[in-house]
This record gives sequence, C-alpha cells and structure tokens, in this order.
Amino acid sequence: MGIPKEQFKDRDVFIDYDYEDVMFRYDYATRSFYRKFYGESEENEVLYDNGLLNDAMIGGEEIDITTYLNGKQLNKNIMK
Repeated sequence: MGIPKEQFKDRDVFIDYDYEDVMFRYDYATRSFYRKFYGESEENEVLYDNGLLNDAMIGGEEIDITTYLNGKQLNKNIMK
C-alpha cells in the first residue's frame, strides 16, 4: 500500500484511506490537494503537509476518478 511520490509528477491522483474514512485528490494542474470524507459530497483544500493526507499517502491506496467523484458511504457498523 501507499502512494509513491513519483505518482504525483505528471497527473491527477486519487487516494482512498479507509482507515480514517477519507479520500484525497491531487490536482496536477494547480498542484493542490483536496480532502473529502466518506458520506460527504463537498471537498476542502488541504495543505501538502496535512497529517491526515500524509498518513493516506503512506497507508492508503490509489483509486480512480469515478470512485472519488461518487464518494463512499460512512460505515455505520461500528464494532463494540
């Protein structure tokens, strides 16, 4: 798992980090990162040094644009 930094050199990248129920988008044209939590439709810009973003780069997996745009639902089945 994890996203090698070379992936960000020349294209948009989409990351799913299911451990924290969040996805990220890297926009190559603007060199900006965006975050969208599961169950939410809006995304917010985050800085490249955001802790959750860096955790996602280490432990997340790359996804396609469709998965990112459609979003994911928050899993409400919490183990007790």
